[in-house]
Amino acid sequence: MKRTLICSAIFLAVTLARAQVPAVSASAAVTRSSPEATVLPEDPGTRSSTVGAAVGLGSRSDTDTLHSESAPQQTKRILGIVPNFRSVNADTTLPRQSSKEKIKTGLEDSFDYSSFIFAGMQAAISQGTKAYPAFHQGAAGYGRYYWHTIADQADENLWVESLLPSVLHEDSRYYTLGHGGFLKRAGYAFSRAVITRNDNGNTTFNSAEIVGAGAAAGISSAYYPNQYCTWTKTGQRWLTSVVLDSATFAVKEFWPDINRAAFHRGK
Repeated sequence: MKRTLICSAIFLAVTLARAQVPAVSASAAVTRSSPEATVLPEDPGTRSSTVGAAVGLGSRSDTDTLHSESAPQQTKRILGIVPNFRSVNADTTLPRQSSKEKIKTGLEDSFDYSSFIFAGMQAAISQGTKAYPAFHQGAAGYGRYYWHTIADQADENLWVESLLPSVLHEDSRYYTLGHGGFLKRAGYAFSRAVITRNDNGNTTFNSAEIVGAGAAAGISSAYYPNQYCTWTKTGQRWLTSVVLDSATFAVKEFWPDINRAAFHRGK
């Protein structure tokens, strides 16, 4: 499902530019003496907690706390459709993510009703551009594009969001930066493809993303026609997955600002 957010990226970017939303000023970190942190509205399987890794460095004043609470908030869905279950509000500390929660969000991202809608759109685009000529055209050809798209997104989501994070003890949630200029926040978002948090709240290499996307690309060779199972084609699918996931993180990063500016929500 992370891929489906790209369908919304252009709209969100244009809206943000027109709204000219000022960047939220940098906040200091949550300390053990801080008030209870806020939780993503309707975020499944999570609870607020003051235990966990602090976001950033330094101490946090009462003024900073009030500022954070008034900052734009993540929502359960983007544009009311696209799942946004794993995004965490800026300056929020959450308890350790359990393996059950990781598996749950991976399944939700893969089999949410919207995933079938966006898979249909993506399949239509792929068929229109003849991305895989061996699938042919017509209704039968579209069916081949469609089920391959569904398999690809479920395969990658489960590896990247559920299986490897559970085995490697990595946190599969996206922690919004929420402050700084556009370039700083965009750079942070794209870097999350290679940098993440472990279950102890420490920064670590995002093995689940890199290895998981590669594993999914390799498995896809089992159900794609032989001419699309070369090292080059598999590598292209691997790289494409990582790039799309990076762009998805950028959409998640700026969505709260756009939601507030365009729709006056998330206050």
